[in-house]
Amino acid sequence: MESKVKSMGHPMHPMLVNFPLGLLVTAAIFDIVHLITGNGYWSEIAFWMIAAGLIGGLIAAVVGIIDWLAIPAGTRAKGVGLWHGGGNIVILALFIISWFIRLPAQGSPSIIAYVLSFLGAALLGATGWLGGELTMRLGVGVDAGANLNAPSSLSRLPADQGRPPAGRGDPGRTESLPDFLATRVPPGTAPPPSLREAVGAEKPGDGLERDQCDGAHHKKGQRYQCQQRF
Repeated sequence: MESKVKSMGHPMHPMLVNFPLGLLVTAAIFDIVHLITGNGYWSEIAFWMIAAGLIGGLIAAVVGIIDWLAIPAGTRAKGVGLWHGGGNIVILALFIISWFIRLPAQGSPSIIAYVLSFLGAALLGATGWLGGELTMRLGVGVDAGANLNAPSSLSRLPADQGRPPAGRGDPGRTESLPDFLATRVPPGTAPPPSLREAVGAEKPGDGLERDQCDGAHHKKGQRYQCQQRF
């Protein structure tokens, strides 16, 4: 599913989240340095890093909400996106409170300010993982037809225009199908019993060729079977 907010052909949200992620986590690290060394200079730096991180986080949140609204309802991605975005809003709230507590004494904030920052930084690990799940696992923000030979995003051409024709290109590649996955049947290996009936294979090595498993990448001499997606 392609992102709704792009810059030079790339989704904006993954670019923007790097700033609050790096700034807020580093601010927490600088607080730890202050606690170890007793030098309030580190917490003063953390104060301004939190301010910059909050600005970046709010901008990233707006873009993320736009992308989340475009995810079809009832999908796992919609639920994961809700936890991802909701968790990040809680994190921003924790750092906002911490920042206001630090305001009167930037070099020597109270212990509560530290606790809120440490909690927010820890939660960033969880929401960051959810963001990776959305992109890497669920394909949110990934161009339709993305592949290893896709043309440049600056070309304005669709990603699947660089897809090699069937039988060429990456020999290990298979295509994702709406309801099935194509997988190789190694020579001399029978399909699992639960699939044998579906693919009509009764002897080792039997399977479906590409024209019987629509959309599956086919290399001459190799056989495939359609495996139900679970």
